[in-house]
Amino acid sequence: MKTSNLHKHSQQSLWQPLWLVIGIAALITGFFLSLTLGRSGIGTGEALRVLAGQGSGKANLIVFSVRLPRTLAALLCGAALSVAGLLLQSALNNTLASPGVLGVNAGAGLFVLLSAVFFPYRLLTKSLFAFLGAMAAMGIIYLISDRTGISKSSLLLAGIALSSVCNAFIDVIITIVPEAVADRVAFSLGGFSNVVRGQLYLAVPVILICLLLTLLIAPDLDILMLSDETAHGLGLNVARCRRVVLVLASCLAGASVSVAGLLSFIGILVPNFVRLFVHGSVRTMAVYCMIYGAAFLLLSDTLARLLFYPYELPVGLIMSVIGAPVFIWFLVRKRKHLSAQ
Repeated sequence: MKTSNLHKHSQQSLWQPLWLVIGIAALITGFFLSLTLGRSGIGTGEALRVLAGQGSGKANLIVFSVRLPRTLAALLCGAALSVAGLLLQSALNNTLASPGVLGVNAGAGLFVLLSAVFFPYRLLTKSLFAFLGAMAAMGIIYLISDRTGISKSSLLLAGIALSSVCNAFIDVIITIVPEAVADRVAFSLGGFSNVVRGQLYLAVPVILICLLLTLLIAPDLDILMLSDETAHGLGLNVARCRRVVLVLASCLAGASVSVAGLLSFIGILVPNFVRLFVHGSVRTMAVYCMIYGAAFLLLSDTLARLLFYPYELPVGLIMSVIGAPVFIWFLVRKRKHLSAQ
């Protein structure tokens, strides 16, 4: 059995460069389509002239003030949520962990609504509140874990409970103060239709810094995944490493929620998909997650814009339709894999 697994992993390693090329090609394609396709009447040809510096004033405005912020937001949020999922799964050694499952997204979403109630139309405040909400949710989960000594699996259940509480408060706020969010469905499912440049001023630096820090601490995560006892024996400060990872995941999730709302499934799907063909270090997996997460969200957002033209669907709806069956398939596959062992 071990020989068979080693042979299987060696075969998959040979295919990794091909998967990297496919991911980069999908990312470039998604970026190009997101910039050149839309509902504004500015077609691909006109968009290409804009990118070449020969577009009209109206076309320049649409491409650079509407499509480019939206494209950058989808690219960065896809990478951020995918890596956040990978971080949580590595820290908790559970492939079902994600910002959505642990309540981080819901905590950030709740605080975004609170900022809309008390500080309306202030984009910087909205971003700051998203970070505070994500950190507060993760802090509560970590406090529960630290004080009660519950297992990592039970930690997921605590996250699901916290997420339910936050979503209940979100519904209460939207019911009492409906103007707190312009489009309840778009916020709940997640989307980029209302993204403006100002929302990216804080989110972009935070996401880029956190992604860089993820690559820097990845070797410690490789050790942490062996087991807490082994990591202690190798000299790793397990508690501190896990705290750093949880903070990074919370910041990535909070930045994404401040821009896109409550996107679901991507934090689970992309890391698990990457594991199908990448069997290397956490750093290698993080790079693949960035590429495939960004490509997946860019292509999903473009599909959401064009599928029922001239109407636009929230991208979170597209991802839920795709993500739910794939997630069930992952669960069945994992069950069969465990049974085979």
